[in-house]
Amino acid sequence: MTGKELDRATQHQIKTLEPKSAEWVARHLVMAGRLLDEEPELAFQHALAASRRGGRLAAVREAVGLTAYAAGHYGEALREFRTYRRISGSNVHLPVMADCERGLGRPDRALDVVRSEEAQDLDAPGKVELAIVASGARSDLGQLDAAVAELEIPQLDINRAFSYSPRLFRVYADALAAVGRQTESEKWQRQAAVAEEALGMGISEEPDIIDLGWDEEEEAREEAERKRLIAHAAADAAPQEARSTSEQAAGIAPAADTASDTASDTAADTAPAGPDAASTDDNLDDVESDYFESDDAESDLDSAEPDDDEDEATEGEASAHDSRHEGSED
Repeated sequence: MTGKELDRATQHQIKTLEPKSAEWVARHLVMAGRLLDEEPELAFQHALAASRRGGRLAAVREAVGLTAYAAGHYGEALREFRTYRRISGSNVHLPVMADCERGLGRPDRALDVVRSEEAQDLDAPGKVELAIVASGARSDLGQLDAAVAELEIPQLDINRAFSYSPRLFRVYADALAAVGRQTESEKWQRQAAVAEEALGMGISEEPDIIDLGWDEEEEAREEAERKRLIAHAAADAAPQEARSTSEQAAGIAPAADTASDTASDTAADTAPAGPDAASTDDNLDDVESDYFESDDAESDLDSAEPDDDEDEATEGEASAHDSRHEGSED
C-alpha cells in the first residue's frame, strides 16, 4: 500500500499538504476505505488518524463522516458531514445526514432535512435515498400510510429499472406490507427481483435504463405492420398463382424442365467426340500440371513435353540428314 490507490480528486487535495503529511493521510484513507464494510470501527479510527494531519481537506472530513456513520457514531458523522458540506459546497450526503437524525432518535428533524431547499437539487439516486429515509422517519412516528406515500415518487416506475430501483421496490413492498396491502407488496417484491436480473447486478456495470414492461402502443404498431406485410405478400402471390394455373391448363411444360432439356441438348451438341475428345482431356491434364508440380525437380524435367519449336527443329535436322545421305549415294 502506497497511498496512490486513491482516486485522482482525492490525490489532488492531498498534494496541498507537505510530503510527509500527504503520505500519512493517503495511507490512512486507503485503509479506511478497505475496512469500511468489514470492520467499520477500525476504518473510523484510520479516518480519524488521517484527520489529525489533513483535517482541512474535504475528502478527509468526508471519510470521517462515512466511517463514523458505518460504525454507528451518528453524532460524529453528522458533524463531519456538515463540515464537509461547508468546505466543498456539496449536498450529496444530505440523505445520510437525514438518516443520522433518525439514528439520534429525531425523526422530525430528519423530515426537516428532507423538506429543505437543498434537497431539491439532488439527482435521481439522491432523491430516492432521501425518500427512503423519509419513509423510515414516518414509520418511526407511527405514520404507516404516510410512509407509503413518501415512496411514491416519479422514480418509482414498475416498468423501468435503474440502479436504485431494486432497493426502492423492496422498501416500497415492505411499506405496503406494513399497512396490510399484501398482494401489492408481493408484486413489488417480484419486480425487484426482475429489476436485479435485468440490470445484471454483480455481473457487469449498471446500465442507465432498461425497459421491464411492454408498451401497448408499440405492440399495436407492430401488429398493424405485420398484417400489412401479410396482405402485401398475398397480393403479390395472387397473379403468379393465376399465371401458373393458366399455363398448366394450356399444357405448357414448366420453365425449369424446358431450361433443363435445353441445357442437356446444348451440352450434347457441344461435347467433343472421338479423338478430339481425348485431345481435349489431354489439354485439361496439361493445364492441371501447371498447378500440381512434383516435389522431385528431375521427374518434372523428364516428364516435360518438348515445345512445338523444338519439334520443328528436330524435323529440320532429320530432313537435312536425309538429303546428305541421298547425295552420298548418288
